[in-house]
Amino acid sequence: MQFVRECYSRGEKCGQKLAGLRHGSLSQAMRSELTKAFELQRTGDPARVEEALKLLQNTVFSFSMTVCGHREDAEDTMQDVLLKAIPYLGRFESPTALTTWLYKVARNRCWMSRRKSKFAPREHLSLEELMPHPAEMERLAAAVAMDASPERASIEGQTTAQLQKAILKVPPGYRLVLVLHDVEELSSVEIARILNIKEGNVRVRLHRARLFVRKELSQLPIRPTAPAESEPALSIPNRTEGRKSKVPRTNRCKHIFANLSDYLDGALDDTLCEELERHMSGCKPCEAFLADLRTSIERMHSLPRQQPDLNAGSETRAPLVQKVQALLSTDKT
Repeated sequence: MQFVRECYSRGEKCGQKLAGLRHGSLSQAMRSELTKAFELQRTGDPARVEEALKLLQNTVFSFSMTVCGHREDAEDTMQDVLLKAIPYLGRFESPTALTTWLYKVARNRCWMSRRKSKFAPREHLSLEELMPHPAEMERLAAAVAMDASPERASIEGQTTAQLQKAILKVPPGYRLVLVLHDVEELSSVEIARILNIKEGNVRVRLHRARLFVRKELSQLPIRPTAPAESEPALSIPNRTEGRKSKVPRTNRCKHIFANLSDYLDGALDDTLCEELERHMSGCKPCEAFLADLRTSIERMHSLPRQQPDLNAGSETRAPLVQKVQALLSTDKT
């Protein structure tokens, strides 16, 4: 089973490779950005304070755009959060404290101004609804036999705009967790602190949101590309309707699906990990589904960060630099 071997070869802990990938360059970039802002604003130097405010602006704007999807709302959120942050900047004792506060305030402000989505998403996602139906299990089994997955081709082939649209369809409570974890690269512990919920609830919401996005992307038409002359076009349909399944979806598969995100993030204990892999070794559709889910998650990890208008950002920062300097001077006296 090639995919499982990639994640669990040479005695490595279950999911360790992908977990390491998730906490790689993207996570480090986010951490270094906020750490740099924390250090710069403490200097009191006008140029460095402005650079710190710019880093904070960019973080809040990108987060707000991904969560709410409207530039005007994201710009309003960016400005309001920055204004609220000024009195507190000198009081944060660590970059972690700044990060938690920043996302908590940005979440509240963005949610207050968000507009009703035309997609009218439901507030609750059930695992049963997000599991592949029997016809899809049959198609996944056929894809494994042909070493090709139309679902994975569809997920890989969607544009950034289509990915953003799929994320915006996720119900709000699940979407926040998804964006904070897979786009902003925060840990489950940090997200639980920001949203004031239990870490276990974070993991449940994250997994169901990932399954939702995976399902949305896999159902979109595959963008046409010119096939190589030596390669015949795939004949597996993107959807299968009106056919009796030959691959039943069992309760055992449901139990496996409930643990896939923990497996991919390296959060399963060894016993559950081995149990999942035993199932995968005898269930090719589940193996294919896992690979598709991983592709979907990797797409979200690489989602480009959106930037505010440069002129608007500069105009917002200018009057705030002096306020930060004054507050820092007061704290030192």
